[in-house]
Amino acid sequence: MKKILVAVMGMLCATALVVNAQDATSSKPKKTKLTAEQQTLQKEMVAKYDTNKNGKIDKNERAAISKEDKEKMTKAGLLKASKKEKPATTTGSSTNAPAH
Repeated sequence: MKKILVAVMGMLCATALVVNAQDATSSKPKKTKLTAEQQTLQKEMVAKYDTNKNGKIDKNERAAISKEDKEKMTKAGLLKASKKEKPATTTGSSTNAPAH
């Protein structure tokens, strides 16, 4: 009886692993083609900030992008808005607010 129980539990665990692996591979977002506006903006940004001329904006080059250009790229959908740049909501009291 114990052998059957162990075998059934092993089969259930194996099935769970297979199902989980299939879900992980299918949940990756597919790359979408860039619009003409996005392609133009991307070419402009690469031309402006690609200091080593390898055709890509590396980590150090990305750090040098101006705030205005980051906003342009975010609006065009080329960058995701970072958590640091999102405006904080001002609901409730703030510890940094001056006393009235």
